[in-house]
Amino acid sequence: MTDNLSKDARRKNMQAIRSQSKLENIVSRELWKKGIRFRKNVKSLFGKPDIAIQKYKIAIFIDSCFWHVCPLHGTKPKSNQDYWNEKFKRNKNRDIEVNAYYKQKGWYVKRIWEHEIKSDLHRTVNEIVDFIEKVKGQKE
Repeated sequence: MTDNLSKDARRKNMQAIRSQSKLENIVSRELWKKGIRFRKNVKSLFGKPDIAIQKYKIAIFIDSCFWHVCPLHGTKPKSNQDYWNEKFKRNKNRDIEVNAYYKQKGWYVKRIWEHEIKSDLHRTVNEIVDFIEKVKGQKE
């Protein structure tokens, strides 16, 4: 699998990708307004969840339609098909591995698609809050 960019060009391209998306920040602000306290992008947790509440073993991931190959909106670049197919396959497999890891450890995992947030932010935030409250109720 060869890359059509030089190592320096690929490095610069990948460095431009933010670890926190604007959508993550929007969702985080809304959850914070609703009194939900959490940590973002916890590096010490496997898969670095976008939102984590360790006390209740909750991991929430906000998956971009592009990088996680959304069945509704996922698009693949036309050039360098072999590279992108392999890249997306690795991403999907990593998502499966991360989910299995947390479930095996007794964590509660929720994955949110980017398009869910874009289409109805308040409904999505309320779903997340409901999910957190349900888990808290089971833990108490």
